[in-house]
Amino acid sequence: MSFINESVVYNIYPLGYCGAPKENDHIQSYRLDKVLDSIDHFKKLGVNVMLFNPVFESSRHGYDTIDYRKVDCRLGDNASFKKICDTLRENGIRVMLDGVFNHVGREFFAFKDVQEKKWDSPYCGWFQNLNFGGSSPLGDPFWYEGWAGHYDLVKLNLQNPEVVNYLLDAVNFWIDEFGIDGLRIDAADVIDCEFFKKLRHACKSKKPDFWLYGEMVGGDYNRLAGGEMLDSVTNYECYKGIYSSHNDHNYFEIAHSLNRQFANGGIYQNLYTFNFVDNHDVNRIASELRDKNHLYNVYTMLYTMPGVPSIYYGSEYAVEGKRTWESDYDLRPCLDLNNVPNANTQLCEHISKLGKVRLALEGLKYGKFENVNIQNEKLVYKRFTDNQTVFVMFNLTDRGENLGFDSRCNAKLTDVLNGNEVFDCNGWCEIYMPPYSTRILVVNDGSFKVDLGAELVTAPVDNSVVEIKAETPEEVTLGKYRHFKGNEYEVIGFAKHSETEEKLVLYRSLNNPDEVWARPYDMFCETIFRDGRQIKRFEKI
Repeated sequence: MSFINESVVYNIYPLGYCGAPKENDHIQSYRLDKVLDSIDHFKKLGVNVMLFNPVFESSRHGYDTIDYRKVDCRLGDNASFKKICDTLRENGIRVMLDGVFNHVGREFFAFKDVQEKKWDSPYCGWFQNLNFGGSSPLGDPFWYEGWAGHYDLVKLNLQNPEVVNYLLDAVNFWIDEFGIDGLRIDAADVIDCEFFKKLRHACKSKKPDFWLYGEMVGGDYNRLAGGEMLDSVTNYECYKGIYSSHNDHNYFEIAHSLNRQFANGGIYQNLYTFNFVDNHDVNRIASELRDKNHLYNVYTMLYTMPGVPSIYYGSEYAVEGKRTWESDYDLRPCLDLNNVPNANTQLCEHISKLGKVRLALEGLKYGKFENVNIQNEKLVYKRFTDNQTVFVMFNLTDRGENLGFDSRCNAKLTDVLNGNEVFDCNGWCEIYMPPYSTRILVVNDGSFKVDLGAELVTAPVDNSVVEIKAETPEEVTLGKYRHFKGNEYEVIGFAKHSETEEKLVLYRSLNNPDEVWARPYDMFCETIFRDGRQIKRFEKI
């Protein structure tokens, strides 16, 4: 197995993260050194792999490469980046880079040589479909193929052995100079597969566990991954399924994709996909979701589905951003990760907990997948190895719900995400799920625990509400209470849950006395955080 099974990835788009000029000003600056100031933050999240999108010299956005062997002067230099890589490694964080092999920028040395010498240049064969039978849209006295119609991105001819050798030499340089452990392959779905075979051989010869994954927006992942080619690809199918299943209150969508890909007989059950909920090319997940309370369920799904989870910088704080027809710069803001404006720190805490849980559970890192109970607004699936079984439960509704499933076991279930709460299970299990919540349940004898540090109350339960650290609850008595949203209720009694013996509050609506509700006692009397202030969920009146 590769190190990737034991990993949580953090993805930074360096030029945006550092606030670099959009056009290369060729002024030396060491902006990327700010990464070193956030190492404690990365470690708190459980991050042990750092993925940097393009870091090498380019004209504008990083994907228009000028020099494959020189760190972009807007970010630093080779020595400063080597120090960053070494320091990350000393803190238990591996490094992966973004390999842009499909195209280069117009300032790339070989293309400039063609511009100068025309047909006399020894590099004419380096570029796809270059010929002197016409002129390019940018005024060159020759024609060449631009990637996806973008003529500032000159497409390389990967059929040319000189080009292939040049690129492989650059990768060897990155491994030797910076000690990198893996590569993201940009635009992998339009690159010649023979190139991947050569790339794989070169990388694995130096580092047997070197990890290669390709950007693949659609199509059959097996075309590029497995065998003699890449180790994996980006899982865009589940990226879309995760956010849209929450937006549409339709867990059948993501359950179908997960089953199709990873269940017994699934088409990708032997691939360890690169999973994400946003990146530098798509809208931030906090902007994509219609109800931000679903962020917690979204990240639980990301961390518990088969494959490796990746966090896009700032999204752990629910940073927002959408791309437009004119620009995608809003997806790539300059951020100080130790001081993010309007940061959702409770989401960050939730993701930190998920990191600890994922790295502690064999079932999540290596387990097979099976759907257990699929409903429109509730879902249960399990991850399992020969040694461990984990059930993951989701409730995306704004109300508490009981959710049942067949565990096929007579054992204890420990919710390692929520205070190591233990449930007795004898075959069929019926477990209460707070609003907008998830549970990660490990089958055991009752002794299994995951240490998450300071415990938090479960995820937010109402729109625009986030959790805070639990305090000793005040006593709830019979009488009238006002919910923080304004509705009034009367507490009419108390009860005990028949399975868990949890204390419940019974209350009815004063607007509609026929509506009688039950809520866990501790939740009824807790303090929440909303719109920048602490308030009681129910206030005695």
